[in-house]
Amino acid sequence: MAPAIYWIRRDLRLADNPALLAAAQAKAIIPVYIHAPHEAGDWAPGAASNWWLHHSLAALASAYARYGVPLIIRSGDSLATLRALVAETGAEAVHWNRLYEPATIERDRHIKQTLRDDGLSVESHNAALLHEPWTIRTGTGGDYKAFTPFWRACRRAAEPEPPLPAPQTLARCDNADAMAGAMGRDPAATAGAAALESLGLLPTIDWAGGLRSRWQPGEAGAWARLEAFLPATLAAYEPGRDYPARPGTSRLSPHLHFGEIGPRQVWQAVQAQLARGGDSDPAARTESAETFLSEIGWREFAHHVLFHHPGFPDHPLNARFADFPWQADPGDAMLKTWQRGETGIPLVDAGMRELYATGWMHNRVRMVVGSFLVKNLRLPWQAGEAWFWDTLVDADLASNSLGWQWVAGSGADAAPYFRVFNPVRQSERFDAEGDYIAHWIPALADLPVKHRHAPWEAPAPVLESAGVTLGVDYPHPMVDLKESRQAALAAFEQIKKAG
Repeated sequence: MAPAIYWIRRDLRLADNPALLAAAQAKAIIPVYIHAPHEAGDWAPGAASNWWLHHSLAALASAYARYGVPLIIRSGDSLATLRALVAETGAEAVHWNRLYEPATIERDRHIKQTLRDDGLSVESHNAALLHEPWTIRTGTGGDYKAFTPFWRACRRAAEPEPPLPAPQTLARCDNADAMAGAMGRDPAATAGAAALESLGLLPTIDWAGGLRSRWQPGEAGAWARLEAFLPATLAAYEPGRDYPARPGTSRLSPHLHFGEIGPRQVWQAVQAQLARGGDSDPAARTESAETFLSEIGWREFAHHVLFHHPGFPDHPLNARFADFPWQADPGDAMLKTWQRGETGIPLVDAGMRELYATGWMHNRVRMVVGSFLVKNLRLPWQAGEAWFWDTLVDADLASNSLGWQWVAGSGADAAPYFRVFNPVRQSERFDAEGDYIAHWIPALADLPVKHRHAPWEAPAPVLESAGVTLGVDYPHPMVDLKESRQAALAAFEQIKKAG
C-alpha cells in the first residue's frame, strides 16, 4: 500500500477528523499544511487570524510529533505543492476536509479533478459542519433565507453523527524528516519550525499581548474552553449570554473556525452535560442548552447562505440596498474614529477597544457597534466587515458576512432596517452597573454608574468630581443619536420609494 497525503487546511485537530483517519489507513501518512493565502481571492486572512494560525499550527506540529510524525509546512501554489509531494513520496491518495468559501470551492474542484486525472485517489470529507449546505432544502427544493425554518429543518434531519476518535497510531513516511526539513535528535518535534516562522504570520510589531493573555490556540485550548464553559455556564446561558461584563458565552468561535474542535464534538458534549444534570432547574437547563445549540445552528445557516449566494460577502442579498445613500467620509475620518473606539458613545467605544485588545467582542456589543456604524454614521457595512475581518480571531467569511448584513438590514433573516440599536439603552439594560464600560474605558470608571452610559448628560460638577473633562479625557459624542437615527430612516425611505 502506497502512502497517502492528508492536506490540512482549517481542520487543525486530531479527533473527529475524517480526512486524517482515511489517510491513516495507508502504509504511511504525509500530513501537510500548504500556506496559500492568495488562493482565498479577496478574503486572505487578516492579521488576528494569522496570529492564531501560527500558534495553532505550532500546537498541531507538537501533537503530530507525539505520534513520531512530522507536520510538513509549505507555501505556494496548492496544486503544484501536492503534485511535488506525490513525486517525492510515491503517494497514491490525497484526502482533505471540505471548506465552503466560494474561491476555495472553485480551487478544490479543480485540484480534485486534476489529481484524479493524474491517476490519484482523491477524496474530500466533512469535518466542519453538522449538515453540509446542499443537504438542507426547502419544501420546493430551494435554499433557506430565514434562520428559524432552516434550523427547524436541521432539527428534523437525522441527529449528528457521533464524533470520530483520534487515531491510535500514525505510520510515518520513510523520508518524512527530509521533506519537513527536520534536524536534531528529535526530528518530529522540530520539523517545520523554520518553515512555520518563514510564513511570517506573526506581527513584526508586537501588538498581540492581549491575545496571548486570553487565548490558547490549538486543540487542547479548544477543549479547555469547552470544558470550562459546560458545567459552569451552560445552565445559565439563557439569558446570561447577553451581558458583556459576565463570562456568559463559550468563546468557542475561533476554535470552531480553525477546526480545533468540530460541531459534532460540541453537540455531543452538550448532550452529555445535559444527561449529567446539575443543580439548576431541568427545564431552564434544557432551554439554555437549546439556545446555545441554536448558535451552532446560526453558524450552519451562515455557511448555507454563503454556499447558495457566493457574492454575499460583497453585495447585499436584498438588491435594493445596493443603492443605499451612504454618507460621504472624506479620508475615512468617521470610520477611523469608530475603529479606534473614540466615538464618544461608551458602549460602542468599549466594544471596539475590547476588539483591538483581545481580537474578540461580545456578540451583543457586535450588534450595537455594527448598528452604530451602519445607521448612526451611515457608513457601508462592508467597511465594518473588513475591519472585523482583520481584527477578529474568529473572523469567518460566512459568519462575518451574515452578521454584518443582518445588522444592515440587507441580508438573510436580517433585522428590519428601522431597528436601530440605541447604545445608551443597550448599556443601561445589559451593563447596568457599567462594569464593561469601566473596564474598557478607565477614564469613565470614577463616574457614578448612571452617568457611565451617557457621560455627556452628566452635570458639570459630577464630571469634575470624577476627573472627566469631555473632549480631553473622553470624546464628545461624534453624532447625536436621535438625529442620526432619523437620518438613517429617511435614507431607507429613499430606497423604498425607488423600489
